Amino acid sequence: MTGIAVNHVVDGPEDGVPVLLSGSLGSDLRMWEPQVAALAAAGYRVVRYDHRGHGNSPVPPGPYTLADLGADAVALLDELGLDSAHVVGLSLGGMVGMWLGEHAPQRIRTLTLCCTSARLGPPESWTARAATVRAEGMAAITEAVVLRWFTAPWRAAHPERIAAFEQMVAATPAEGYAACCAAIAAMDIARGLPGITAPTLVISAAEDPATPPEHGRRIAADIPRARFDIVSPGAHLATAEAVDAISDLIIGHLKENS
Repeated sequence: MTGIAVNHVVDGPEDGVPVLLSGSLGSDLRMWEPQVAALAAAGYRVVRYDHRGHGNSPVPPGPYTLADLGADAVALLDELGLDSAHVVGLSLGGMVGMWLGEHAPQRIRTLTLCCTSARLGPPESWTARAATVRAEGMAAITEAVVLRWFTAPWRAAHPERIAAFEQMVAATPAEGYAACCAAIAAMDIARGLPGITAPTLVISAAEDPATPPEHGRRIAADIPRARFDIVSPGAHLATAEAVDAISDLIIGHLKENS
C-alpha cells in the first residue's frame, strides 16, 4: 500500500495540533474554506488536500480503492512530518476517515465524519455513474450533483456560490471522478467500524438526500462511544450551508479530546 503525493494547502499556526480535512467526491480542497478560518483561529494547523483524481492532484489510472485513498492521506501526513492528526472527512472523505480509523489507527487523534456512509449502494449505481462521466464528461452530472449538495432555499439565496460549486464539479477530471466511484462501489468498511478506537463524532444534515441521517446513525451506533449530531438546515455539503453549526461541532469535538 503506497500513496501518491497529493495537492494540499496548510493554514494556521505552525505549532498547532494538525487537523486533516478530507473532501467529497467531485470537490477540491476549496470546499473546506468555510472551516479554515475558524479552525486556524482556534489554534489548529489545518491541512486540506485534493483526493487523487481531483483538483490539482495527479490522476493515476483507475479504478481506485479506499485503500488507495487512505494511503494517500497517510503519505501526506508523512510528507508533512506529522505522526498523527485529527481527521475530518465529508462524504468520500468520511469514508477515507473510517478506513484510516480501521487500518491506520495510530495516525488518528480523533475522527469527525460528516454527511457520509459506510454502506452507500447499490454498487451498480456507482458503476453506472462512472460509465456516464467516462462517456459524456462531467457536464452530464454536474447540475444533479450540486442539486443534492444544498437545500432549495440556500440555492435560491446564493446563486453565485452555486455557480462556483458547479464549476468545481465540472472541472473534476472525469477519469478521477469515475475511478473514485469505483472505490465507493467496492468499499468494505462497515464491518470494521466496531474496531475503531479514535474518539468519533458523526454529523448528519437533516435535508441530505445523498447520505440521509439514518446513515450517520448507523455509523455512530457501530463505532464504540461515538457521538451523533444532526444539523439543519443543510444538505450534503453542510460544511458550506451550515458553516457555524458544523465548525462549532468540529472544534468542540477536537477540544474535548485533545
